[in-house]
Amino acid sequence: QVQLVESGGGLVQPGGSLRLSCAASGRTFSIYHMGWFRQAPGREREFVAAIRWSDGNTYYADSVKGRFTISRDNAKNTRYLQMNSLKPEDTAIYYCAQKRGYGGSKYDWVMYDDWGQGTQVTVSS
Repeated sequence: QVQLVESGGGLVQPGGSLRLSCAASGRTFSIYHMGWFRQAPGREREFVAAIRWSDGNTYYADSVKGRFTISRDNAKNTRYLQMNSLKPEDTAIYYCAQKRGYGGSKYDWVMYDDWGQGTQVTVSS
């Protein structure tokens, strides 16, 4: 049984920063990608960032490139999303997820197998 628990969300002013954490427990082997997605009210769930487990290669949505950084701490079995220069349009529920298969696009949320419960990020003055 895999459990992913996000934390670190909250209310921040435009231009501010937050760091989201995703603590993993249970089956953490056979992970191919670990990703962060977000969903704003009335909108589709969208890709934010991903990291390939084997070599640490990272991938970002154009909307967050240069502002967000995905990382991992294998010793703590925790993954992070550092978010800087936040904008109101970054407001959403943020989810961490794991993709255990090689096939399928890392950008497509339906390809991911395990999900956290989500953490709310609100960017507002």
